[in-house]
Amino acid sequence: MNELQQELSKQLERFRNDKIEPFLEEDDRNETFKFEIFNSLGELGFCGMTLPEEFGGAGLNYQDLSIALSEIAKSSVSYAATISVSTMVQAILNEYGTKDQKKKYLPELTSGKEIGAFCLSESSSGTDAASLKTTAKKTEGGYVLNGSKMWITSGGIAKTYIVMARTGEVGHKGISAFIVTDGAKGFSYGKKESKMGWRVSPTRELVFDNCFVSEDNLLKEEGLGFKIAMSALDKGRITIGSIACGLSQRALDEAVKYSLERKQFDQAIFEFQGLQFMMADMATELQATKLFVNQAALNYHNST
Repeated sequence: MNELQQELSKQLERFRNDKIEPFLEEDDRNETFKFEIFNSLGELGFCGMTLPEEFGGAGLNYQDLSIALSEIAKSSVSYAATISVSTMVQAILNEYGTKDQKKKYLPELTSGKEIGAFCLSESSSGTDAASLKTTAKKTEGGYVLNGSKMWITSGGIAKTYIVMARTGEVGHKGISAFIVTDGAKGFSYGKKESKMGWRVSPTRELVFDNCFVSEDNLLKEEGLGFKIAMSALDKGRITIGSIACGLSQRALDEAVKYSLERKQFDQAIFEFQGLQFMMADMATELQATKLFVNQAALNYHNST
C-alpha cells in the first residue's frame, strides 16, 4: 500500500472499531441498518471515492476503493456492500448520464446522504440477465414500467435505483436503463429476504405497477441497458472481491487469536504443527487473492 492507502486504512480501522464493532452482533441479529454510520462514512469521503470532485467525489481509483472496502468488511460486510453497490450506481450515472442527471443525482450519493441500488435480476433471469421480463412501454413524456426485480441490495433504503427494463426486442439489444426514485407512483417494495448473513444490509423485491418514468430518466438511449449493466458489473466484481478479502482477513485473524488463547495438553493449540500448516495455507491463499484483486483494480485503472 502507498502512503495514502495506509492512511485510508488506518482511518477506517479507527472508525469501524469505534462505530461499528461494538454493535455489530446486535445490529446483525436485529437487521438494523444505521443511516448515521453510512452518513458518517460519506462525511469522511468514503461513499464516492472514485467519482470526480466536480460531483462531490474524491477522484481516487479502484485500488484505493478496494483498500477501503476491505477494511470496512473486517467489521461489516453489510456497510461495505452498501458502499460498493452505491458506488456502482454512481459510476453508471457518471459514465452514461447526461449533465443534468449527474448534477441532480450524484452529489447526494457521493456525500453519503443517499444510497443507490442496482436493479437487474428477476425471479426468472439471474445469470441469464438478457432474458429479463420487466417492461418499459413508451408513452407520452416517458415510459411505463411493469414487472419486478428480485434480490436487490439496499432495496427499501436506497433513494436512487438504476432499473433495467425491456423497451424492445427479445435479448440484450432490447434492454434499456432507467433512473427510478423512491416514492415514484407505481413503485413499491415487495418481500424482504431473510438471510443467514449480511442482515444489516436489506435485500428486497421491487415491484413496478404502471410506474411512470420521465424520458429525462432514460440513461443514454434505448437499447443500451445491457451494456450499461455489464460495464457496471465489471467494476462490481472488483469491489465485491475486495470485500471478500477483508472478511477473510478478519476470519483468519480471529482463528489465530483463538488458537493462541485455547489450550490443550498444557499449551496453546497454535503450537501444534498440524494447525500451523492449516493457518499457513489460509494466509497464503488470502495473500494470493489480495494480489489478484489488486491486479484487477490496477488493470481497470490502466484501461480507463
